[in-house]
Amino acid sequence: MVRAFIMVKTAAGKSEELLASIREIDGVEEAHIVAGQYDIIVEATGEEVYDLMHGVATKLRDLGGVADTKTYICLD
Repeated sequence: MVRAFIMVKTAAGKSEELLASIREIDGVEEAHIVAGQYDIIVEATGEEVYDLMHGVATKLRDLGGVADTKTYICLD
């Protein structure tokens, strides 16, 4: 099992709307609106790194209102 944290920057005023959509993506364990450089932090899991990058991360980036993402794969 591979775990990752995905930082999401949203368009102005879109964070709450996107949060519900992000939480529905298969593989998303948790998602929260946060203060700072990014607007939402997502914890996701998959069987392989490929599953995360081409599943969760791609679906997340395709949502309207997502301006930028940064994915951190856990090494432990």
